[in-house]
Amino acid sequence: MSKVLGMGNALVDILTKMEDDELLQRLNFPKGSMQLVDAETSSKVLEHISHLKTEQASGGSAANTIHGLSCLGIQTGFLGKVGNDELGEFFKKDMSSNNIEPKLLTSENESGKAIALISPDSERTFATFLGAAVELSPDDIVEDLFHGYTHFHIEGYLVYNQPLIEKALKCAKEAKLIVSLDLASFNVVEDNHAFLKDMVAKYVDILFANEEEAKAFTKKEEKEALDIMAKDCNIAVLKLGSKGSIIKHFETTFEVGVIPANSIDTTGAGDLYAAGFLYGLLNFLPIDKCGQIGALLSGNVIEVVGPKMEDDRWNKIHSELEKLKN
Repeated sequence: MSKVLGMGNALVDILTKMEDDELLQRLNFPKGSMQLVDAETSSKVLEHISHLKTEQASGGSAANTIHGLSCLGIQTGFLGKVGNDELGEFFKKDMSSNNIEPKLLTSENESGKAIALISPDSERTFATFLGAAVELSPDDIVEDLFHGYTHFHIEGYLVYNQPLIEKALKCAKEAKLIVSLDLASFNVVEDNHAFLKDMVAKYVDILFANEEEAKAFTKKEEKEALDIMAKDCNIAVLKLGSKGSIIKHFETTFEVGVIPANSIDTTGAGDLYAAGFLYGLLNFLPIDKCGQIGALLSGNVIEVVGPKMEDDRWNKIHSELEKLKN
């Protein structure tokens, strides 16, 4: 039976909807980016949004994908590091209560958090304090962690610790797992371009990117970008937001549309697309169907605040899945 291990920054998302983008300008955060911040800046951002309503959810790109897969009935586990604090406990409980095997290490430092600043047009900008999450080290990665799993999904945000991501990818391939990588953010790709190109060529089977990430990775756009991405892996997936997605599997290209949706927050859209796509692959569905399931999940998650969906919505997704499978 297929079983997916995810690895990423174990973060608690703190989500808030802004009235306008003035705060982004004040903080000098490029809209739509992921900004790494220190504890002091993180506290400052929280002060700026203290008058706004906030919601909390366990997050991090790979954790969101793993959560989505678990909600679809796939066996999953998650590897990360949290602090010995309230947020760390919240993260652990959220994993366990969603049937995700928590392979979580603990630090004496505080847990990481990602403050998601949601613009009126639903675009989100992250101020991320990595905290304990960044302390995951190559020494923590041992081959035993991968036993019993068939697939390994990893987020590009980990690339700031290059020895860690390289060891994890190497161990996963040595354990004969199928490896998927989500490039995570355009500025992450720009900062680590040569290293990421090398890792994809050596270890990655399935590569996910959005338009900005693909452009940063290939210096090209849309189909040209997809062609370059696909040279180094078996399946390349380019997510185009409201324009759908294009997927290349060896020499064949598929175009997939979107479902009608009332977008209020794009947090988790790419992560849930990856969950849907991987679910299709794990069930041996055709590549275009995998993309359609990705579109189904991403189209639903943008209608809620944050990367998590309520049971009623998941029930509807399961009903739609049965139609897609036939």
